[in-house]
Amino acid sequence: MQISPSILSADFANLERELGRISNADWAHVDVMDGHFVPNLTLGLPVVEALARVSAVPLDCHLMIDDPDRWAPQYAEAGAGSVTFHVEAARDPRAVARALRSAGARAGLALKPGTAFPPYEELLPDLDMVLVMTVEPGFGGQSFMADQLPKVAQVRQAVRDHGGEIWVQVDGGVSAGTIEQCAEAGADVFVAGSAVYGADDAAQAVEHLRALATAHCHSR
Repeated sequence: MQISPSILSADFANLERELGRISNADWAHVDVMDGHFVPNLTLGLPVVEALARVSAVPLDCHLMIDDPDRWAPQYAEAGAGSVTFHVEAARDPRAVARALRSAGARAGLALKPGTAFPPYEELLPDLDMVLVMTVEPGFGGQSFMADQLPKVAQVRQAVRDHGGEIWVQVDGGVSAGTIEQCAEAGADVFVAGSAVYGADDAAQAVEHLRALATAHCHSR
């Protein structure tokens, strides 16, 4: 059960300090938005390179961008330990995943709420993680979409059938109130933004979320 706090909810003027607040997390989730694939604009390669130099935890980059075929491997080269791209934006998702692995990162495939998983199940051998979005990508602080939990369970079953170490990540509205349902459905990596960075003690929030998830993974 891994917790990946989203720095989208952190203080952008003090990112090094904000990373220090989550030094007990498994990952730091970095949302890259280009203003095209999603309406919002956040940060890009130079900032990821800078974060990689100072972060005590590995970076989990979620690319909400057009043309990941071109750009995704550069995030691996910039120092991200895991790079997730959207299948809706990729021309050749298998090639992107292989390029990410070649560049030394874990390869993740993200699905928007309206995107079905079965057409992409054949990509599993080239993936290290599948991200099921539990909000529409583009903005932090949205409310959790429980109707995505059957998709989480579907991905988990496919991973079980396929074998191998493939993580199932959820991102969007994950909090102390929703993380248990996500764990029961089969998720094992949890992106939490405001639930961590909105807390007075971010590290304590990470521990609390991890404990809740761990206690509810019995159905797996």
